[in-house]
Amino acid sequence: MSIVENRKARFNYHIEERFEAGVVLSGWEIKSIRAGQVQLTDGYVHIRGGELFMIGCRINPLRSASTHVVPEPDRTKKLLMHKDEIRRLIGKVEQKGFTLVPLNLHYKGGRVKVEVALAKGKAMHDKRETEKKKDWEREKGRLMRHKVSGPRKDD
Repeated sequence: MSIVENRKARFNYHIEERFEAGVVLSGWEIKSIRAGQVQLTDGYVHIRGGELFMIGCRINPLRSASTHVVPEPDRTKKLLMHKDEIRRLIGKVEQKGFTLVPLNLHYKGGRVKVEVALAKGKAMHDKRETEKKKDWEREKGRLMRHKVSGPRKDD
């Protein structure tokens, strides 16, 4: 079950591989995520000291958050993956042009997981091509719905 999706990532990047990672969250963040107060559009994944961290994922605190906890909406969140997967990702990210981008947040077995993509940035002409394809698919669907029949023969 998907919570939030980063559609901007599919427009800005060529997706090479996808990985699933756990997210270290505090209680108020879980409550806010369940209420739908989360944004992934500006998020990216950074590798620091052999660990993965998600930066730019904004979780807006609820008004009914605890009084003794000071919520920080743009907190850096640690991602949990197996060490061999992280090592493989480090090797790929060090190659020219690859980056790690969060695609979506979803529930799996009662826990919040993030789908991380190994991606390569698109050039401007690739983005224009993607936009043209999307427009053509939309227009094609419109034409198929409003199928124009030939001229009518009156008897």
